Amino acid sequence: MNNLDRRMFLKKSSIATGAVLSASPLITSAFYPNAADEIKVALIGCGGRGTGAAFQALSVKENVTLVAMADAFQDRVDSCYSSLMSDKNPKVKARVKVAPEHKFVGFDAYKKAIALADVVILTTPPGFRPMHFEEAVAQGKHIFMEKPVATDAPGIRRVLKAAEESKKKNLKVVVGLQRHYQTSYLETYSRVIDQKMIGDIVSARCYWNNDGVWVKKRESQMTEMEYQMRNWYYFVWLCGDHICEQHIHNIDVINWFKGGHPVEAIGMGGREVRKGNEYGEIFDHHYVEFQYEDGMILNSQCRHQPGTVSNVSEHLVGTKGKATEGKITDLAGNSLWRHRDKDDKNPYQVEHDVLFDCIVNNKPINNAENGAMATMTSIMGRMATYTGQKIKWDDAINSNVNLFPDKLDWNSLPKTLPDSNGFYPIPVPGKDKLF
Repeated sequence: MNNLDRRMFLKKSSIATGAVLSASPLITSAFYPNAADEIKVALIGCGGRGTGAAFQALSVKENVTLVAMADAFQDRVDSCYSSLMSDKNPKVKARVKVAPEHKFVGFDAYKKAIALADVVILTTPPGFRPMHFEEAVAQGKHIFMEKPVATDAPGIRRVLKAAEESKKKNLKVVVGLQRHYQTSYLETYSRVIDQKMIGDIVSARCYWNNDGVWVKKRESQMTEMEYQMRNWYYFVWLCGDHICEQHIHNIDVINWFKGGHPVEAIGMGGREVRKGNEYGEIFDHHYVEFQYEDGMILNSQCRHQPGTVSNVSEHLVGTKGKATEGKITDLAGNSLWRHRDKDDKNPYQVEHDVLFDCIVNNKPINNAENGAMATMTSIMGRMATYTGQKIKWDDAINSNVNLFPDKLDWNSLPKTLPDSNGFYPIPVPGKDKLF
């Protein structure tokens, strides 16, 4: 893995193809429907994001039906199914054809659901993404998978290996980094990269600063495994920390515009506000200075602290001007271009529209490598903030620290456990060596 080709980041992007394409020779191991054929979908992960992704998949123009659902928890399957069957959206309701016996629950439920479908939607907590992606590729299914695509370096390597196999099988893969399908970003990219409106990019900064997300309380009957999975956002093996789960969007944009990933990172972070044991083991703020191969620095911030300034954005500085989403100025701040977005489609819907169009018309699309590299960049940033050390790309991606539990059942124990007061160990920069 020491000589990963940084040119895998395609410097051109279009709304029809997404950020990274695979032009592999056509192989007939996957399902390629005619326009009138039914395209069967399985949903793996029935929480809020999975429910939203299912709505979007069932809203495309193609003949798509949901035939199977899988989750570790019965109540999530039930609530998702109830939402999809609401009379508020009759088109979606009519496309839900999930027999009771095809609502699968448990740690191995994904295999059963994948077997029934042509296309799978992978929206569980991201710690499970590598094993689910591997299985979907092994079964020859087209795939939509949410970001991030892993939570540690061994998971990234699994995804990259499966991504190579998906290319050989000519599978269509879209990763939920929806800015690649958002008109304002695509038009900005064209002007910054193709038209060179800001000249050469010399520095960048990006942010995901806001109040944070939900918290799930521990209930007395829960095992440790169930509690961590219910409250998954606050455990690194499941979420990757919020620098991976949310800030990946902003980091990915800078990688996209740069045409590659950073080569090293140094940073700081900690817990200043979220100190209760309900917040598991993750930080509430990260600051990372990423350095790219040409020496350019990306200053990256993410913060979950209520009452502080919110900012979710990306910014590029060039030799002739500055750019952010939908806006370009000269160095003095005078406007050179602004995007008008009154007719823009929802990018969350567009990424599904593009996926199914590529499936029906057998067009090449495969975002898996880009998703893996964006995720790995975020993981490298987390390594830097957790350890307080300078982290180099090759060391990061070759790390053998595996965060995933050795065994999956409701009575087995995750690798991070609470003390007698219910508090989890928190990384200490300068002392901890945990990558």
